[in-house]
Amino acid sequence: MENLVQKYRKLTQEKLMAEYNYKSVMQVPKLEKIVINSGVGDATNDPKLLEAVYKELELITGQKPILTKSKKAIATFKLRENQNIGAKVTLRGNIMYNFLENLINIAIPRIRDFKGLNPNSFDGQGNYTMGIKEQIIFTEINYDDIKKIRGFDITFVTSTKKDQEALSLLLALGLPIIKKGKK
Repeated sequence: MENLVQKYRKLTQEKLMAEYNYKSVMQVPKLEKIVINSGVGDATNDPKLLEAVYKELELITGQKPILTKSKKAIATFKLRENQNIGAKVTLRGNIMYNFLENLINIAIPRIRDFKGLNPNSFDGQGNYTMGIKEQIIFTEINYDDIKKIRGFDITFVTSTKKDQEALSLLLALGLPIIKKGKK
């Protein structure tokens, strides 16, 4: 079975070169990294929730997350400056493509009532962010070990600054983004 890196090199590069009339393979946009971020606002009251999110992200990605800290204190949320409030993982290279393959072929099909990803989630700089509502769509997570159902954001960072080129790249890689105009 052909993996996603080989598919990118063979089919995706050729398709994008023809679509955008690139003269060199080096002009073709590529996926640079995937960032998975989970904010745990409840961690101010219960630090064990942050530990659970940390372990879940480590299971899902196969890489150790880093803890994210608050930038400033907000008294109404009982939040102190530099308090741990989330975890994130940055994936690159083969680990990134393995995660993407898992996401496309295993996790996304397990989402209830899934109709496709929103095409309007680009940031104007060629990056795409999608939200996952439940971490249990990943097979690495044991349902019995879950303390609380929680979601996270997945950001796909591409080498292009144009959203249309990034959309073409992500579609060619197999991400099920709805074509604009169809719902």
